[in-house]
Amino acid sequence: MHDALGKGTVLGYCTNVHAGATWERTRSNLRTHAVAVKQRVSPDGPMGVGLWLSADAARTVLEAGAAESLRDFLGAEGLLAYTFNGFPWGDFHQPIVKHRVYAPDWSDSDRVAYTKDLIAILACLLPEDSLEGSISTLGVGWHSIAADQGRLRRAVENLLGVAAHLKRLEEATGVLIHLDLEPEPGCYLQRARDVVAFFSRHLIPASRGIEIARYLRVCHDICHAAVMFEEPKELFGLYDAAGIAIGKVQISSGLRVRFDDLEESDRAAALGQLGSFREPRYLHQTVIRRRDGVVFHEDLPDALAGSEPAGEWRVHFHVPINLDRIALLGTTQREIGRSIALLRDRGVRHWEVETYAWDVLPPPLGVDTLAEGIARELKWLLDLSGDPTVLPGRGT
Repeated sequence: MHDALGKGTVLGYCTNVHAGATWERTRSNLRTHAVAVKQRVSPDGPMGVGLWLSADAARTVLEAGAAESLRDFLGAEGLLAYTFNGFPWGDFHQPIVKHRVYAPDWSDSDRVAYTKDLIAILACLLPEDSLEGSISTLGVGWHSIAADQGRLRRAVENLLGVAAHLKRLEEATGVLIHLDLEPEPGCYLQRARDVVAFFSRHLIPASRGIEIARYLRVCHDICHAAVMFEEPKELFGLYDAAGIAIGKVQISSGLRVRFDDLEESDRAAALGQLGSFREPRYLHQTVIRRRDGVVFHEDLPDALAGSEPAGEWRVHFHVPINLDRIALLGTTQREIGRSIALLRDRGVRHWEVETYAWDVLPPPLGVDTLAEGIARELKWLLDLSGDPTVLPGRGT
């Protein structure tokens, strides 16, 4: 949808929610699911789709010369390609993903090759009247990369190499594509201050005349920031002061439990309900804030095994954004409205709903069809435009 979250914006949903790491499966998913979502949400106008292709699928598209046919299909169905999620490199729906999603990191040439493949495909897909695209990517790598200065140096060089590649693309074709680093709990970049330090200490000094703010930006995931207890106004201010642009926003919501606000008799029940979100596929980083400090757990089972039901817990589990409560549990939904209100005048053009965990949600949260669940989220988001203090007027 155009102008849904402010003039010049594009809104869609991220197709990494659909299982399938091959090009054939991706194409089938778009025909089956994306078209059905559009029929429910935007039957009379174009609808954005945030595309995801695995590395193998992206290579297949280029080798088969299939980017043009994908462009024609999307155009015929009224689906607007404007962004790629370039974070998951391999099969994002294999039985166990966990830490695998952070590999290869930015020190690895495979990450560079994959990203350049996505750039080539997106440059072909972008409509002629919208010559700006974005590709979100992982925040350099898992935090362990900080202990290896050689890997960190290679990551910086690789990112600058992609920035130079993007500059040459724009000079040759007029197409602007920016690469947007996505902070995530547990990654080398997990908070805004980490991003500012990385840009100011590593990327900008070594930029070699490349306009870093144009080609390397931030993908702000609302759930990730909420899990880290970051205040939107403060973190956006840090980016503004450092001259770092937000190229893309992923609209997402996580779990939030304020145990101290619950009746003592409800705390054990709430902990049990939280335990129902323990599942084997994805990493669900959990941050617990109590009066005596903040504790980070790499995964929800670790927190459940070693922590009392006290303080406030926030869990990186992408739940449907239209839910503000799930039984005794809360969500970080309120951060969505707060973030949009603060970002609407900052020129952020690309927005996508990213709830990828539909098929690992506890049974009570299931939906009849995936398309219906995604459509419900998008409709809820668009309905926020009824409050002019939160969002500008809704467009088509």
